[in-house]
Amino acid sequence: MKVDGGIGTDLATAGAQARALEEQGYSGVQTAETGHDPFLPLGVAALQTSRVDLVTGIAVAFARTPMVLAHTAHDLNYASKGRFVLGLGSQIRAHITKRFSMPWSHPAARMREFILALRAIWATWYDREPLSFTGKFYTHTLMTPFFSPTNLEYGPPRVFLAAVGPLMTEVAGEVADGMIVHPFTTEKYLRDVSLPALERGWAKSGKRREDFEISYPVFVVTGRDEKELYQAKAATKQQLAFYGSTPAYKPVLDSIGAGELQPELNAMSKQGRWGEMGALFSDDVMEAFAIVAEPQNIANQIKSRFGDVVDRTSAAYGKLSTDDRARIVEELTA
Repeated sequence: MKVDGGIGTDLATAGAQARALEEQGYSGVQTAETGHDPFLPLGVAALQTSRVDLVTGIAVAFARTPMVLAHTAHDLNYASKGRFVLGLGSQIRAHITKRFSMPWSHPAARMREFILALRAIWATWYDREPLSFTGKFYTHTLMTPFFSPTNLEYGPPRVFLAAVGPLMTEVAGEVADGMIVHPFTTEKYLRDVSLPALERGWAKSGKRREDFEISYPVFVVTGRDEKELYQAKAATKQQLAFYGSTPAYKPVLDSIGAGELQPELNAMSKQGRWGEMGALFSDDVMEAFAIVAEPQNIANQIKSRFGDVVDRTSAAYGKLSTDDRARIVEELTA
């Protein structure tokens, strides 16, 4: 199993962080699009590493156009000598329309077309095919030599797609090279909903399972003592409550018979009662989402629950030492 580690957004330290993760045996480094751009730190990391994959986990697709991302992804893939992975996600309607001022409609169909448009643009650059992509949401029919990159040695980057619902998951299986499973996913939902949807997508495109990577950033609850374990449980429940307040994620709670939590979480979020929401999650519900283990047992727990399904993972290990983290990574990647 591959293991990815996160780096921060400070460009002055991102390279050193990525280099340290590479030296510790990680398979990839990830950035997320929250309060900062997810691409710039990976550009720095590309120049200071030689082995690890560089992954956006995730970049918001609908905040940009396929042409903009085609150029950005190409440049990072070239800088890293073929190690860049463009991890995309859709975000939700409110953020796309109100925060980014971009159009929103039919997210699964739009995402499918977005990735196909990316591939059409790359085919123009790398395979010299005429650019003639006309879809319902995106149209790209103009590409001149002046605007075409010439440093084509490493080909197009891989594309991973984050998904929760079965429609978006099926799109991932059909048009992406991998899927980023949302952290707010239970093992039962992954096996009963996500995998069948991926299989439908693979069947559409003629993919084989071995041609595809499933990445799952699993929640890990651990600590060096009871106090740290208690703190980790509280923090995880709070994060789960934040995700669970989103109506679209109710089917995940339904998968473990906890769907009644979602309306209450949603109502509390609208009342601004964020700090109270984690208390709604019992230990049993939390454990359906998270690995709860002592440091020496984390790797075995992840492998036993997900080793037959998941190809790569990432996790926050709380306050564990660098040596503990390195041991976990070594055991997972062995």
